[in-house]
Amino acid sequence: MNAKVVVVGSLNMDLVVRAQRLPRAGETLPGDSFFTVPGGKGANQAVAVARLGGSVAMIGNVGDDDYGRQLHRALYVEGIDCQGVSTCPAMSSGVALITVDAASQNCIVIIPGANGLLTPQSVRRFDALLQAAEVIICQLEVPASTVAWTLARGHELGKQVILNPAPATGPLPADWFAHIDYLTPNESEAEALTGVVVTDQDSARRAGERLLQLGAGKVIITLGAQGALLVTAQGHQHYPAPHVQPLDTTAAGDTFIGGFAAGLVRGLEEGEAIAFGQRAAALSVTRAGAQPSIPYLAELTP
Repeated sequence: MNAKVVVVGSLNMDLVVRAQRLPRAGETLPGDSFFTVPGGKGANQAVAVARLGGSVAMIGNVGDDDYGRQLHRALYVEGIDCQGVSTCPAMSSGVALITVDAASQNCIVIIPGANGLLTPQSVRRFDALLQAAEVIICQLEVPASTVAWTLARGHELGKQVILNPAPATGPLPADWFAHIDYLTPNESEAEALTGVVVTDQDSARRAGERLLQLGAGKVIITLGAQGALLVTAQGHQHYPAPHVQPLDTTAAGDTFIGGFAAGLVRGLEEGEAIAFGQRAAALSVTRAGAQPSIPYLAELTP
């Protein structure tokens, strides 16, 4: 069975510390707990698609180590097509060092490892997966040249192309925008891409309009507890977020992206798919960890 969604991106092992607050520069703090859990924005989004009712394939790299074997297994047990997940000899798997405070905010340091070896040639080997897909998703935790090639190839094939520009540290290359159907930054990423400080719906609209001017097809800016704003050439639409008590926001954005993509390939209308992704993300923040927090379709079905 051909996968309707293909995720091209990162696989990381998350090393998670919980503490009462985030440390300042040079400071040592006692922590409350530590655990390891499969993560990486690409893998998280693939898991979210699979759990929320979409068929999905993953294209990415892991290292030749215990973490790599665990990451591969974590996708396989979710029913994800893993033929595009390659093992890089003599290379460590990607690792994310995550600290979560008592208010459920986090800071993250990423070591790319094998993710840094995902080249355009690596993805081209699995072009049949791209050809069979309806939706192709990319993020920014693999080399920019690979993201650029995948966006262009997805556009050439006439697929719905989603770029989750995370983590964004500055503007995107100008020639990427014409290949993106949905650009999905959060507040800080939207600011990095446009220079517009995003704090509310109005500033999000201005940032979204700027991204449309640069050539993006449509923009969805996620605003955490303030919901999400869809900005298109026809106008904008706000989608309120469900009210929940957050425990850990890790992977909330990835859950939204996966839920949105799963909704699209399941035949939901655009707005319905956004609302579905929001419901999934809201449930995910009430749980700890990246992939363990991602809900299943049955949990969202009335």
